[in-house]
Amino acid sequence: MRRSVALCSLAVALAGCGSGGRHASPLARPARGTIEALWHASGENVGLVSGTSDYATGPVRISFLVVGRDARPVFRPRATLVVARGLAAKPFLRAVARLEPIGPPGAGEAAAGDVTSIFVVRLRIETPGRYLVLARPVGGRRIGALGYLVVKAKSSSPGVGARAFPSHTPTLASAHGKVARLTTRVPPDRDLLRYSVAQSIAAHRPFVVVFATPKFCTSRTCGPVVDVVRSVGRRFRGRGIRFIHVEIYQDNDPALGRNQWVKEWHLPTEPWIFFVGADGRIKAKFEGAVSVAELAAAVQSRLT
Repeated sequence: MRRSVALCSLAVALAGCGSGGRHASPLARPARGTIEALWHASGENVGLVSGTSDYATGPVRISFLVVGRDARPVFRPRATLVVARGLAAKPFLRAVARLEPIGPPGAGEAAAGDVTSIFVVRLRIETPGRYLVLARPVGGRRIGALGYLVVKAKSSSPGVGARAFPSHTPTLASAHGKVARLTTRVPPDRDLLRYSVAQSIAAHRPFVVVFATPKFCTSRTCGPVVDVVRSVGRRFRGRGIRFIHVEIYQDNDPALGRNQWVKEWHLPTEPWIFFVGADGRIKAKFEGAVSVAELAAAVQSRLT
């Protein structure tokens, strides 16, 4: 919510949230070719709704929504995306974002606000800093969404290649079968509650762990990630990979704050998914919503 408000404030400062491009800059015309000029020429000007926020130099995965002034998300197969170092700068990086479904096909729920898909793009940024990104869905009415991208030298969450923290996450055994203590998913999936992170690392077994709260996630971009992990787990059944779900809040109560396992992993947001290899090192990670295809591809590529 704070990110959305900040980005809308950016739009207000430049043109007014949801204003048309022809009237976006009454004081001065932006220099040709700059990201500001491209935004003003995009038709309907809006702020980008980001689904990710923890970025570090190197490979960067960005998920986002483009929401029109009618408050409805724009769902198209592709969106062009450009990156610049400031409003008056020309883009130095261009890429194409693809629309990915939220949740497994034919199951689970949409994210809050009936969001069923989200744009995803992968970039490579080598220098820490604050960047501007402009996304423009391809086809249909013209619309451009502008937002910030803050890239740090090191991410707040554990990075790919780092050792996974051996958290003694709760299991059916440790909770003496009291499933309600372990998950807010309805109905609960016991297969995701059989093993702890620490047990899996000690056993040298690869595993996927999802930190998420199905009941209390209200973001427009978080999505039913536990359902995604469940679906991928079924695809890889018999391959020796464990799939683990860990809730976010102490005693599953948001009023009590984040639980110890989320703190041990230094997770700045939720939800998160990590794929950890048999060597105990993180092979892939995903912040926010992720599709079954994205997660399955990440697991498969690191098993072959």
